[in-house]
Amino acid sequence: MYGILLCGGCGSRLWPLSREQFPKQLLTLTEDISLLQSNYKRLQSFIPSDNIYAVTGEKYLSDVLRQLKIYTETPKAVTEPVGKNTAPAIAMGTKYIKQQTSEDPVIIVMPSDHYIKDLEAFKNAVKEAENFTKDGYIVTFGITPAYPETGFGYIKANGNEVEKFVEKPNKETAVKYLEDGNYFWNGGIFVFKASTLFEELKKYAPDIYEILEDIEFNSNKADVTAFEKMPNISIDYAVMEKTDKIKMVKLDCGWSDVGNFKTIYDISPKDDNNNVVYGQAELKDCKNSMIYSTSKLVCASGIENTIIIETPDAVLVSSKDETQKVKDIFESLKSKENPTVKCHKTVYRPWGFYTNICENKGYLVKRILVNPKQALSIQSHNHRAEHWTVIKGKAKVVLDNNEHILEKGQSIDIPLKAIHSLQNPFDEDLEIIEVQMGDILLEEDIIRYSDIYGRC
Repeated sequence: MYGILLCGGCGSRLWPLSREQFPKQLLTLTEDISLLQSNYKRLQSFIPSDNIYAVTGEKYLSDVLRQLKIYTETPKAVTEPVGKNTAPAIAMGTKYIKQQTSEDPVIIVMPSDHYIKDLEAFKNAVKEAENFTKDGYIVTFGITPAYPETGFGYIKANGNEVEKFVEKPNKETAVKYLEDGNYFWNGGIFVFKASTLFEELKKYAPDIYEILEDIEFNSNKADVTAFEKMPNISIDYAVMEKTDKIKMVKLDCGWSDVGNFKTIYDISPKDDNNNVVYGQAELKDCKNSMIYSTSKLVCASGIENTIIIETPDAVLVSSKDETQKVKDIFESLKSKENPTVKCHKTVYRPWGFYTNICENKGYLVKRILVNPKQALSIQSHNHRAEHWTVIKGKAKVVLDNNEHILEKGQSIDIPLKAIHSLQNPFDEDLEIIEVQMGDILLEEDIIRYSDIYGRC
């Protein structure tokens, strides 16, 4: 079997923990590993690492590979040039896998940002699904609803026979679905043979199939010109709701899509007052609430049914029953071009990470960590000068074709328009404090001369 982990998303429903450049699957929420890592380990328990592929966008690729390198030396990924929803992503991932083998592979597709409590129950359901693929079926998984959820699509089924897919219902309809007993949450997990998916795409989504025929891969990245022509459509709309080659396997494994802060509350351990606490918090007379602190002590008194989320640059306070509306806050901030929508104060890169410490008009202070044997690209800035001070390790600085080796405590000035690079060819982490000074302190204020990641 092969596995596809879908690693897209925009970070809207779990803001401020998730951001556009650091969406839900990369977060460490209820466990000591991220949702992506948890789902990778889940597949790894019955699929060889070489057969598991993350399908992700370019802007997430380095973070995805960085997180998966903990579990395999050479994590596999297929890169989308642009997000086009699940149908093009699954079709592209399936084609790439098919090119790696002479067989007709059985593939499981699952989101990388869902939570599954019972691994054995999940594996048993996958085995049952695999048997149906031998007869040319695409298998979807239906989760027995625990409450009348209005944020999920549903599947109506009689045993393994799918009668219909149903859109997200209103509350009254969701209650009826729960009472009926034949309606299941659509978990967005599928198992199929590659040939079956191609046949059904050709029949029900010929536009996707024809474009797929033209797509070629440069290493693991799909051709931009062809992929951009793909329609923006989900796999449910494109194929699953139309095909008669569909079966459903019931999945009771403690599943959650971790779609909002209430779901995190629901699956988390609670104290005697039904409070959930992550990080530093001091509570007095609080009930049925969640406090999630990432950097500061959060104190609360006399609150009930409340969610408080703290990050270094933003705080969210919401009624536990209104967490679906966090997406509206996210969209409002996005329309105002608020920087907290895009990224955290700490941003990961292929070479390491940086943290914005202090920012004001005319200056920006960063802490930069460069991993051993890594380097930043050679670049220059038209609108800012920089001052670097080494606080850990040793730095190799290339400045206008001259090399400088800086020890801990030493510093160097990078003048306006100077061609420069920060490198760490040594065996220890390099940390520096960078002070930027200028009128424009933007990532766009960079002229990159070459990309030398990993060349040291």
